[in-house]
Amino acid sequence: MGSIYRNARFLTSSTTRNTLPEETGLEVVFAGRSNSGKSSTLNCLCEQKGLARVSKTPGRTQLINFFDLPDGNRLVDLPGYGYAKVPEKIKKEWQQFIESYMTERTTLAGLVIIMDIRHPMRDYDHIMLSWAEARQLPTHIILNKSDKLKHGLVTRTVLETRKALKEYDLPTSVQAFSSLKKIGVSDLANQLSTWFSENNVIEVTEE
Repeated sequence: MGSIYRNARFLTSSTTRNTLPEETGLEVVFAGRSNSGKSSTLNCLCEQKGLARVSKTPGRTQLINFFDLPDGNRLVDLPGYGYAKVPEKIKKEWQQFIESYMTERTTLAGLVIIMDIRHPMRDYDHIMLSWAEARQLPTHIILNKSDKLKHGLVTRTVLETRKALKEYDLPTSVQAFSSLKKIGVSDLANQLSTWFSENNVIEVTEE
């Protein structure tokens, strides 16, 4: 794996459209349920234990976090799905903010959805896939915590997830991953590098 991800650095956090950073370079966004191991996956990829904060209370972090890469591109960490103990009004506001980011941001080059391999393709995962489909944003599925299952079940779950993704008219790929055992890190890094090297953003079409 190249050193570029090891050199990721925190840029800023955003809570509203007005606080989003300037749209420069390309961005790959990471999404997933609060207990999927999303922050641990980012930290594992970047070989930095504290780059993405790992909350002891799932759903507490409600910021879109941006990380700069040395080549001018960015990694973006969305809030985890299923905010813990948050009023319904705030949940709706955050969903609207995230949806606007996913559908209107012009610098997006790809989406990584982290899922617990024992509980893949849940409701909010489908919401993210629908947003990606709407703008044909390439999507890579990380089936995290693969160390929790035997090899045969890991293989079967990967195949079943690929099959489930066929309902979407969307370029997708799937891999097993373990941030604990560092399984699949090079595969993830290679996928990101492919997106970044294509030097193309997904155009936002006006309705």
